[in-house]
Amino acid sequence: MPAHDDDATATDESTSNKNAPADGGEFTVTPYEVSGDLDYDALLEDFGADRLTRENVERFPDHPLLGRGIYYAGRDVDAYLDAAAPEDGAGGTHSIVTGVGPSGPMHLGHALVFYLAKELQDATGATVYVPLSDDEKYLSKGLTFEEVGAATRQNLKDLLAVGFDPERTRIVLDSADADVVYPLAATFAKEITTNQLEAVYGRPDNVGMGFYPAVQTTHLLLPQLVEGSHPTLVPVAVDQDPHVRVSRDVAAKARYPVEKPGALLGKFLPDLSGPGKMSSSEGEAIYLTDDAETVREKVLAHAYSGGRESVDEHREHGGDPSVDVAFQYLRYFFERDDDHLADLAERYRSGGLLSGELKLEAVDAITDFLDAHQRRREALGDVREELEPYRLTSEERERALSAAGVPRL
Repeated sequence: MPAHDDDATATDESTSNKNAPADGGEFTVTPYEVSGDLDYDALLEDFGADRLTRENVERFPDHPLLGRGIYYAGRDVDAYLDAAAPEDGAGGTHSIVTGVGPSGPMHLGHALVFYLAKELQDATGATVYVPLSDDEKYLSKGLTFEEVGAATRQNLKDLLAVGFDPERTRIVLDSADADVVYPLAATFAKEITTNQLEAVYGRPDNVGMGFYPAVQTTHLLLPQLVEGSHPTLVPVAVDQDPHVRVSRDVAAKARYPVEKPGALLGKFLPDLSGPGKMSSSEGEAIYLTDDAETVREKVLAHAYSGGRESVDEHREHGGDPSVDVAFQYLRYFFERDDDHLADLAERYRSGGLLSGELKLEAVDAITDFLDAHQRRREALGDVREELEPYRLTSEERERALSAAGVPRL
């Protein structure tokens, strides 16, 4: 995509999609590619985000993803926390936006952020917006509309099984809600320059992908267009931060009644084969529909171990929980008891706990989580009927379009 002469620089929060840590190595982090040896500290400097402070974390409702530093950075987090005010109930309107691109079955890497959003909603009364970018997956993944539609229906079952409050939750599908998504995206598209697009995302593969950042901006600004200007928090893995930066640039131009969306940036849940992003297309993923035996088989056969080559060597020298995938799954989400987690780590380091025993701890915890999720999923009726209470109302659609200055016929 050629750059316009009058678009010589990207806007204030936009940066390159290539990242170079201090040791001279290079890695790439975009919404569409994560490669190289990630340096999470270097990303903070490159993306211009702020590390969460202890005070920030203590103001959130207690959750391992926050307390253990999995979500480690953010943007305008204090503004959101002031509005949420979970400690005294004195806050105001506040919302959370976090979505999914339906290209296949959802796995544990997808699920954790939605369960975090639900716990925040339960604790503070936040409104949660969940956009499903079915159009983006058609444009970027080489899938047919039929394939994307099938994935969307299955993803919706998993989202509904999380248990969000329908009165405080809006699930938005780009294709089904095009009457509001497209006009807003077209409005915001005028605010995003071609140089900014290439600086943040690189050269798009097709014109549809060139337009998609405007759709994503619509997702992130929609709560404020519906409910009025208020702090919004976007909890996402760090590779999704480019979408947040572009939406913040649009909001900063002050042409719409919105504040810059805030962000809560997280590290990747490791793939079973070792450190890196859990993906349904790379390595072994644990899907939300996997049964107990499948989980056991995947973890025992594929989970990268921090243990030693032999039992005797492990008993003598101990293992390394920091690289052990089974331990990391427990640490990220599935073991909520800090004391028990610390005990597991100490016993593993001392050699008292074997790698296979640690894997079985993870299997039990993950299986318990999935069993509860799957029971709620199976209790759902027709997905279209179940979805209806979570959809934007006619009044909400009109408010959003009016707030952005979109004329209606």
